[in-house]
Amino acid sequence: MLQLKNEQPLKPQPRAFRALVFHHAVFFLLLTHHCGGQPQMVSPSQPIVAVVGDDVMLPCHLEPAMDASEMTVEWTRPDLEPRFVHVWRSGVELENKKHPSYMRRTSLSPNRLKHGDISLTLPRVKLSDEGTYKCFVPTISRESTVELVVGAVSSLNIILLRPGNEEGTRAVVLECESKGWYPEPEVLWLDGEGNLLSAGPTETVRGPDDLYTVSSRVTVEKRHSNSFTCRVQQNKTNQARETHIHVPDDVFVTCHESNIHILVIVAAGFLFIASIAVFIVVWKWRPNKSKMNKMKDVKERGEEEEKVEVMEILMGQRNQQENLRDQLRSELKEVETEMSEKKQQLEYRNKLFLSSILPDEVKANLAETCKELEKRRVGLEECLNNSEKQLQTTDEVIARMTAAEKEREETQKTSKNLSCHKEEVNETAIMLASREEHYSEP
Repeated sequence: MLQLKNEQPLKPQPRAFRALVFHHAVFFLLLTHHCGGQPQMVSPSQPIVAVVGDDVMLPCHLEPAMDASEMTVEWTRPDLEPRFVHVWRSGVELENKKHPSYMRRTSLSPNRLKHGDISLTLPRVKLSDEGTYKCFVPTISRESTVELVVGAVSSLNIILLRPGNEEGTRAVVLECESKGWYPEPEVLWLDGEGNLLSAGPTETVRGPDDLYTVSSRVTVEKRHSNSFTCRVQQNKTNQARETHIHVPDDVFVTCHESNIHILVIVAAGFLFIASIAVFIVVWKWRPNKSKMNKMKDVKERGEEEEKVEVMEILMGQRNQQENLRDQLRSELKEVETEMSEKKQQLEYRNKLFLSSILPDEVKANLAETCKELEKRRVGLEECLNNSEKQLQTTDEVIARMTAAEKEREETQKTSKNLSCHKEEVNETAIMLASREEHYSEP
């Protein structure tokens, strides 16, 4: 029988062992890179807020940064059809795949793409651009979401409408109106110290262009500063506009009261003139008796005091009317200056052929502002004309009273001269009678 010898086990060679360990390490690194080392898409969690006409950028980045200039990058809006907003493939933009409203309006930066920045630039934002955008890179099967909120703001005007209706108070009603807002704003009224005023409900109208028109009225009484502020604000977009108005003290006298005062003063003036005329007639034909003379003196003193009092009222009313007229002229000048500036801005943009660049909403708001300023200017001119007519009526009454007083003084002077002349004639007659008697004695 053959006897087999016990064989010694083979020992691995050191070089083969090292090669085996190296291959395992490389395989582990490749597996780790494939499973957990892919770049991620990073975008802001908060919405991007923009105002109509602004240029915005929707942020989106690859982390860690890597060259995406040769990758496929897709920006989409799921609510549109087609949904593509921007498509970048192999270094070229595919314009024919985009939604029509984004044609020639979006762009990616080739330089930023090389560093993993695939943010989308969107100039001249419109209201229709509001929505949720998705950034997608098919190569790494990653996507990210960015929300865009678009708002529209506009200027506002305050108009002094009419006096308040509360009896026993001197109040005025202010109206604040603004057109061209989105989303729906709220209207606040503040006094000169920044305190919130209690106003009526805000009237809101949404137009066919989805823009809101808001108006609010507040009744205010005379205060320390007489300054009031209307503020229109949007909490969602954190946008706000405000304007101020200063109401003169004279305006707090209501138009109704002013008309009554004027009518009373005019009536008093005519009554006073009539009483003066009656007095002159009676004075000319008065009996030559001491008792009647005393009664006349008493009546004359009473009418003189009444005349002085009426004249003081007239002069005070005239000063108030002059102050109101000057205030209206100043406000009218400010409105005309603002109108001129707005029209120059619009004409300047048209001359430079920027009308195609300027958003339609902004042009419409600018034109609407000019229209509102024209409406305000016409109202101020009407108030100014009424104020000047009232002032002219007051001047006429004062002139008539002054002429009547002058005529009365002339009449008194003539009467006094006649009395002196009569006394001289009497004295001459007495003297002649005495001389005649003297010469007639034997």
